[in-house]
Amino acid sequence: MTKYKIISAIIIAAFFIILVSCKGGKNGIIGVAETEVLPEDIVEMRADQIKLANVEMGSIETLSLSGTLKVSGKVTVAPKNLATVCMPMGGFIKSTSLMPGNAVQKGQVLAILENQEFVDIQQNYLDARNKLEYAEAEYLRHSELYKNDVYSKNNLQQVTAEYKSLKAQVKGLEQKLALLGINAANFDIDDISSSVALLSPISGYIRAVNVNLGKFVSPSDILFEIVNSDKLYLELTLFEKDADKVISGQKIHFFINNETEKHEAIIYQTGKSIDPDKSFKVFATVPAACKNLLPGMYVNAIIEVSGNKVTALPSDALVSFDDKDFIFIFEKNKEESGKSFIEYKMVEVHKGISENGYTEIILPENFNILSSKIVIKGAYNLLSAKKNAGEMSC
Repeated sequence: MTKYKIISAIIIAAFFIILVSCKGGKNGIIGVAETEVLPEDIVEMRADQIKLANVEMGSIETLSLSGTLKVSGKVTVAPKNLATVCMPMGGFIKSTSLMPGNAVQKGQVLAILENQEFVDIQQNYLDARNKLEYAEAEYLRHSELYKNDVYSKNNLQQVTAEYKSLKAQVKGLEQKLALLGINAANFDIDDISSSVALLSPISGYIRAVNVNLGKFVSPSDILFEIVNSDKLYLELTLFEKDADKVISGQKIHFFINNETEKHEAIIYQTGKSIDPDKSFKVFATVPAACKNLLPGMYVNAIIEVSGNKVTALPSDALVSFDDKDFIFIFEKNKEESGKSFIEYKMVEVHKGISENGYTEIILPENFNILSSKIVIKGAYNLLSAKKNAGEMSC
């Protein structure tokens, strides 16, 4: 039993020595360091490490920053300057001499179409017009006789109905003639023809020709496309997050076909709704004629963002980690085992525009701007200490 007691005493003494060693002592006994578990958003450094990391403190500033947005889009025209030409009643192409790229004037003949139905409409119009002249005379005569009690009301009603029916028929045929480009006011029997001219509704240039001689075209067929490029616009696509950065009147510089020549435009309207892909449209006018600029071209544009008072920091104060942006702020001073430490806290922010070495930041809610001390230099070294988990921090 004495042997077992001696062994137990030795084990207890060994545990006591280990315990004293962990706590450390004044007699030079080497202690076992306790491992402190820091929160995920905290970085801890000694004074000498802070100096080595070149950490400098500062505060958030309110600055007027202007910047640029790089966007893309296309050249377009107003709807009134783009015409799709069809023949409302169809027919056979009798003649045309136009090619894509040809300039045309409003009212110019684009093609001659032929159809027997054209003759029928013109003939029916002249017949109805002649009958209307007779019916109108009868209507006036019977109205006068009815006033003098010479004619019955029943007969007058019959004459009136016939007169109004012919009047409506003539009016309808006049509208059909108008669709064919025929002015009914000057139309007479000698003007009857199986051919009609298809006229250009606007001035511009021919973008597309979809006809050839002898081809039969229906009312739904697109025969010509005409574009007036005197007034061009840009249709640009921006992301939802940039919606508050553009307003009417802002200048735009844009480039086409990878050219180095810079063109100018001015925003005249911004989109009023967000598309399903979280983008929206911005429209700009091109005030001056631009060489080689045609509708449908893709453009790269730079929008000059107007300067507003924003919260900003030197760009070196921001770091990126896990696809997010952060700043470091002073958290507290503390002392461990006779050594002084400083804790820095990572705070997630959102970046805005950058200019002259400063970047706009959007801070989280309830962030105290006045009392917070910000790391404006050495932030990447703090981030490295955080990533390496102890290579710079204790």
